[in-house]
Amino acid sequence: MSEKNKIYFLSDAHLGIPDFESSLEREKLLVKWLEEVSLDAKEIYLLGDIFDFWFEYKKLAPRGFTRFLGTLAKLTDSGVKIYFFTGNHDMWVFDYLPKETGVIICREPEIKEFSGKRFYIAHGDGLGPFDKKFKLLKRVFKSKTCQWFFKRLHPNFSFWIAQSWSRNSRKKHKLPEHPNFEEEWLVKYARMVLEEQHIDHFVFGHRHIPYQYQLNEKSSITNLGDWLINFSYAVFDGEELKQFKGYV
Repeated sequence: MSEKNKIYFLSDAHLGIPDFESSLEREKLLVKWLEEVSLDAKEIYLLGDIFDFWFEYKKLAPRGFTRFLGTLAKLTDSGVKIYFFTGNHDMWVFDYLPKETGVIICREPEIKEFSGKRFYIAHGDGLGPFDKKFKLLKRVFKSKTCQWFFKRLHPNFSFWIAQSWSRNSRKKHKLPEHPNFEEEWLVKYARMVLEEQHIDHFVFGHRHIPYQYQLNEKSSITNLGDWLINFSYAVFDGEELKQFKGYV
């Protein structure tokens, strides 16, 4: 039996888009990945926007994603710790996922230490003085008033609104394949954090651009990419943080 000592990171699967068939195909691939990495995983970190939209009513949760949710429950039941960070698309996760699947919900950045290395882990939206648009949206969507009004809408209508907004947002935001690292705002944010404390590895999602960049001799930043196009993830084996792309 493999020693369970690796830390895995993945983000931005956006399950639910662009249609049922392609989302289901990606969901099955994600389940396959989870089952494979669970063989040697000490912990698994899902860094936000795993769902393209998620909202829980008191007696109702989104339809679908049965294979994925069942796999989460199976793995946590077997002792694998799975951390689920909320992103800007699935921040309205409440108590359904932790109760039914056993994942640990994280709503803010976390600093963790693995094998003596300090990790700064977050979805990546709205950090520091940057990403002002998402910062504003996050403030609105996290408000109890907004959530109260949204719960009063019929689920069919509320989900249609959310899916339309998500679709329009994707059309407006075309991301570069290779960022200008010195202008990349998550790089700028990481440098701000390093002015206050030492971090060995920053790990973010949100940007959908898989990259690893050395900030200085001792610190690096990794963006996990996505599971729409890149099918990328990262793994820390106790010594190195490595990124992999094109999982099949």
